[in-house]
Amino acid sequence: MGQQQRKAVALISGGLDSMLAARVIKDQGIHVEGLNFFTGFCVEGHTHAIRRTGKKKPKRNNSLWVAEQLGIKLHIIDVIEEYKDIVLNPTHGYGQHLNPCLDCKIFMVNKAKDWSEENKFDFIFTGEVVGQRPKSQRRETLPIIARESGADDRLLRPLCAKNLPATLPEREGWVDRQALFDFHGRNRKPQIALAEKLGFSEYAQPAGGCCFLTDKTYAGKLADLWRSRGERNYELDDVMLLKVGRHLRPKPHYKLIVSREEGENRYLSGYRNEFISLESKSCNGPLALLDGEPSDDDIKQAASIVARYGQGRNAEEVLVEVRMKNGDLQELRVRPLAADDVPSSWHV
Repeated sequence: MGQQQRKAVALISGGLDSMLAARVIKDQGIHVEGLNFFTGFCVEGHTHAIRRTGKKKPKRNNSLWVAEQLGIKLHIIDVIEEYKDIVLNPTHGYGQHLNPCLDCKIFMVNKAKDWSEENKFDFIFTGEVVGQRPKSQRRETLPIIARESGADDRLLRPLCAKNLPATLPEREGWVDRQALFDFHGRNRKPQIALAEKLGFSEYAQPAGGCCFLTDKTYAGKLADLWRSRGERNYELDDVMLLKVGRHLRPKPHYKLIVSREEGENRYLSGYRNEFISLESKSCNGPLALLDGEPSDDDIKQAASIVARYGQGRNAEEVLVEVRMKNGDLQELRVRPLAADDVPSSWHV
């Protein structure tokens, strides 16, 4: 009677490391399936799909693409509501910005543990590399993730396993420890060499993580949103709108989201029933959403700002249509603000 085929679940981010880890484990004859958790803060796909910038790059969900390259099933799990507590109240605090990286990893490994138990999988693995991330992938934090997630020694890190104590899958002989790796630090050359050896000529390039919360500009916008509302909370629409457009706060009680190109115009138009919207009519220009409780003077100021970012920026006067949330329309003739009249302090 042949040996039972073991089953492992991989955390698939869509990046190179998780792709390599899954291939290494799969090549040992283990049945692998992937999990990808949708928090709302994922970098890939959303803004790239909307904007023309980088249009030669394929528009795809990298985690699905990785699963296709590997020939494994991928389960995408919506954790938006559950994840809120991780963002708002991280036990281990934030990283450089509003990124709760250590709590995030504990949360995701815990969800993978629960999924593995429900679906009778033997162990979990990730693409983590000791020393690669300053908060969640340090030698002293990797055991915290294993312990606090409840995965304990059923959590394997194939790319750096030889730098760590042997886990249950290694001790039981489910995987060959000698066929695992000892990668460490932030140098990507070993992963790139392994990718070449395994025949991967295309993969997502690392760019400081796959989460908007690691981005200084995005974290600043989220902090501004919380300050303006007087509470630390958010909905999915908030998360998505913070990814799109130029955000300006001329006064504490209102903010403008000004599109930067046609794709963002189309995207923001889907929110017209929830915000006051402004759009140049006498010339091509952006669509802008006004968030807050503006006075008539504020709306006129906002119209001048919108005119400044359109093709009529040098005109004496621009006609701007204002659409209220109830659908009522008004037209304002305004003089576009000069560049010097839009101080850097307005930019969120």
